[in-house]
Amino acid sequence: MTQHSTGRINQKRRTRTAILRAATELLRDGGQVTMREIAREALVSEATAYRYFPDLPTLLREAVAGQLFDPVEALRPVERSPDPVVRVATAAEYLLRHVLAHEGAVRAMIAATITRPADATARPGLRFGLIEQSLAPPAELNGLDGDALAQLKRDLSVVVSAEALFGLLDQHRLTPEQAVASLARIAITLTRETLDRS
Repeated sequence: MTQHSTGRINQKRRTRTAILRAATELLRDGGQVTMREIAREALVSEATAYRYFPDLPTLLREAVAGQLFDPVEALRPVERSPDPVVRVATAAEYLLRHVLAHEGAVRAMIAATITRPADATARPGLRFGLIEQSLAPPAELNGLDGDALAQLKRDLSVVVSAEALFGLLDQHRLTPEQAVASLARIAITLTRETLDRS
């Protein structure tokens, strides 16, 4: 390998790192997160940013990769509890507070994919793993059948979500604490009623 080609590889690595760092800083600072703004912060052209990352969701997914959580670890405080209501409440609270802590990143990711449903798979979907884990053993589900359990998981995924949280914050003007409490209460009610019916 020539010195010239080694230099080009190093330059590409530095450019990619600069773009990722700029995205991470904008997300942390709560600034406007667009490819144009990220490129400006990284001191590169927008076209250059797109050469390294094909779209904003791909870039954001990589920028937030180190900030994602493991559902098992998230539910560690209630790992021995057989009460699905307690486990779901803990999952709801954890997810919603995580969204609040990374609000800029989550809003940017939703905004970048909401008008392009095919790109929605670029979003991490943390709620699904968390809901799954909250209803896994040792949760005692009172003999809930497979169809009812699948429906409960779908229902919870609507409530335990960034979209629901932002709706309460933006349209209903609730405080973050009020919004989290409201959604956690709905998640608890859904779980309890489903188990009671079973």
